[in-house]
Amino acid sequence: MTAVPGTGPTAPATVPATATAPAAPAPLEPAPVLVPVPASASASDAGTASGGGGGPSFLARAAAVTAALTVAGSLLGLVRDQVLAHFFGAGSETDAFLVAWTVPEMAATLLIEDGLAFFLVPAFSAALARRAATASGPGPGPGHGSGPGPDPVRALVVTSLPRMALCFVAAGLALIAAAPLLVALLAPGLPDPGLAVDCTRLTATCALTFGLAGYASAALRAHQRFVAPAAVYVVYNAAIITALALFAAPLGVRAAALGVAVGGACMVLVQAPTLWRQLRRHRGTAAPARTPAPPPVARTAGEPAVRLETAVIRTVLLFALCRQAQVLIERFLASSLPAGAISHLNYAQKVAQMPMVLSLMLCTVTFPVVARALADGDTRRARDRVERDLVLAGAVVLCGAAAIVACAPALARLLFERGAFTGTDTATTAAVMRVYALGLLGHTLVGALARAHFSVGRATWAPFAAMAFGIVATAGLGSLTVGRFGVYGIAGANAAGICVTAALLLRALGPRAVPLRTRAVVGRLARLGLAAAGSAALGALCAHHAGPPALAVCAGGLVVAVAFLLLGRALGAWPCAYVLGRCAALPRAARGHALTARALRSVTRKRRRHDR
Repeated sequence: MTAVPGTGPTAPATVPATATAPAAPAPLEPAPVLVPVPASASASDAGTASGGGGGPSFLARAAAVTAALTVAGSLLGLVRDQVLAHFFGAGSETDAFLVAWTVPEMAATLLIEDGLAFFLVPAFSAALARRAATASGPGPGPGHGSGPGPDPVRALVVTSLPRMALCFVAAGLALIAAAPLLVALLAPGLPDPGLAVDCTRLTATCALTFGLAGYASAALRAHQRFVAPAAVYVVYNAAIITALALFAAPLGVRAAALGVAVGGACMVLVQAPTLWRQLRRHRGTAAPARTPAPPPVARTAGEPAVRLETAVIRTVLLFALCRQAQVLIERFLASSLPAGAISHLNYAQKVAQMPMVLSLMLCTVTFPVVARALADGDTRRARDRVERDLVLAGAVVLCGAAAIVACAPALARLLFERGAFTGTDTATTAAVMRVYALGLLGHTLVGALARAHFSVGRATWAPFAAMAFGIVATAGLGSLTVGRFGVYGIAGANAAGICVTAALLLRALGPRAVPLRTRAVVGRLARLGLAAAGSAALGALCAHHAGPPALAVCAGGLVVAVAFLLLGRALGAWPCAYVLGRCAALPRAARGHALTARALRSVTRKRRRHDR
């Protein structure tokens, strides 16, 4: 399964680098590390010098904005799937489009979510660290953000973006030319391969648009700008929905593929103005002939930096390709099943992955923080941030997985059962959703741990090797179970394979990357897992007797949330205890605000009487 999405003061300051997570018992959650910001750094450099923004609430605000826009994009994604199901159901036309949908799915993973971000965010973080260090030395002054040489960030853009854009164009043209072969390889048993070829050629344009969008997203996140990158899936899904509404009748399912092409262009346009402003803010002298090196790495004498950069890119892209291969394996195995199997897997996956998307928002916001800490040599701060992120993301995804398991039938009926989508389709989709939910923690851990591995900014083969083992497990189990269990066997193989990958990635983190305290992390995740199991059982019992789908989803989700928090607190899971503590403090805070307002009104009345 693949996920579909401040400035600091100029005066001397000490900026907390971790601000979203609450204080928790040692040793896993130590107090935030304070990082000094040079007095001569500009406002934007102060915001990135610590990797945490301009104050204690920066990461919290960034995560909240990212959460709001990501939820909006995910909800529009559900609306997109509902519109697709309404017009075309779960039949051969939808299967043909979903084979073509593999192209934007892979492009999103390689170019927006994982691939480019994993090596561009550390590279831009290193360039920003070099800019901040240069700004404190002799030069034009803090307003320019550079000393005697050119601005490292602008130099990185000038030397990397044109070449990468040419690669994106070449990839898009190759996909258009090879569309018939690609469809034959992905789904050899498809009833209408010609329709899938047409859709694939339309979606192939995303090789260019997603590449440019991913480049802009990585650059902006490294600059601690999160609004525009988080909005890309909002405009993308809105474009697909609009295309379906306008052109479904004359073009059929090709309208959805046209929407993918238009939506990719919108993803670039929504980020371009913000990136342009960031680059113009620090204008130095002309760019040099070669790219400044990403984070400092050990190299042998005479070894050119470009070889090291190529090695980083190679390992990142191989990992992202290997991860996306799970979708290819699912589509390949499902193409031999009766018509609608690919659609059932797709609809179930899109709903089941929402908790994973929400849980990884924090890791997306803090990835530049970890990369910047490692670029500055602060391994302890990076370790504390990664450990805290793993536990918080685990809490979010396990609570969401429990809700999916509890409410799957009602949720599938509420979202999809209309138009050409029948009750049989609903039952199958709901069952597959429950199977997918078993692997959600694994997917979240893979996303978070891969960021930790790649944040060091140098080549590492551990993520690719772990993902390769997981893919072998997925393919093997899927081949063994698809004949007997159909789509349920495919979904189960996906969950098992990604859990294998997560375990290997957690084991592989060490002194060369981020030295986690693995036992402490696993212990806290185990407590959260027990709380999720108990809350899922209670929520399923409530949803089963609730009646209408909307009421069943609301009642079951509420029971799951409350039970998860209470059980988690009883088991000693600090995220649950923190949330309950904040909820308990709300009445006291409200009473305090009421007393303050009453006192202010009393003082105001006394002053008015005195004035009269």
